Amino acid sequence: MKYDDFMGQVQNRLELPDTGRTVRATRAVLQTLAERLQAGEAEDLASPLPMEVDYYLLSADSGQRFDYDEYLNRVSERANVERSDAAYYGKVVVGLVSELVPAGEIEQVRAQLPDDYDTLFDLIDAEEVEE
Repeated sequence: MKYDDFMGQVQNRLELPDTGRTVRATRAVLQTLAERLQAGEAEDLASPLPMEVDYYLLSADSGQRFDYDEYLNRVSERANVERSDAAYYGKVVVGLVSELVPAGEIEQVRAQLPDDYDTLFDLIDAEEVEE
């Protein structure tokens, strides 16, 4: 998938009015997720994504320890949105990423995160139930 297609998907799914907000939302979600992952895992997750998007994962200071509540705080601050929007942004962006990377890679990401992050994968889990 190309960068413009990826951002178009995010913008459509989040129903955002412009590309600037879409980029800010995507960057906030992926950069914050990468901060929570080990460096090698962030690189593995980034590899199938468009180069401009994988930068958000690769440029983060990986290996930090923080809970899902702090994840939402960081996404909310970076995207300049309410926490409820930050939670939704996370689910949608991670859901799109999960469509582009191998399922095993998403499972490795999940294995690195504590149980309180499970809600981040709600859209992925819902799709699996439908199948």
